Amino acid sequence: MKDVTVLVGRVLIALIFIGSGWGKIGGYAGTQQYMESMGVAGALLPLVILIELGGGLALVAGVLTRLAAVGLAVFCVVAALYFHMAWDDRIQYIMFMKNITIAGGLLVLAAYGAGAFSVDAWWSRRRGAPA
Repeated sequence: MKDVTVLVGRVLIALIFIGSGWGKIGGYAGTQQYMESMGVAGALLPLVILIELGGGLALVAGVLTRLAAVGLAVFCVVAALYFHMAWDDRIQYIMFMKNITIAGGLLVLAAYGAGAFSVDAWWSRRRGAPA
């Protein structure tokens, strides 16, 4: 049961990153303009897309899960600080808290690992090492 729960949790956390990264591809120019309006170089958008899509897919598969989870947690905190600090705006406050909360969940995943239903666990079994 525990490993099924971890798998479902990984997939659910990953959905927001995969959807967001994919959406940035479809709305590339608008996203780039928004980033620049917030003082972030629009040239970083390909990296942002790579982090979101790559990190999200890594979580789903359970590949380098701890590293992906820490990287995405840092990404969430940085995004919260750069884009959602207008706490007088209730929506921005909620977005800030959403990012911080997701970062917390990702850090738990980084601490405990991907579980048995993951590429990480498969690699560990093949090497004879604990996951």
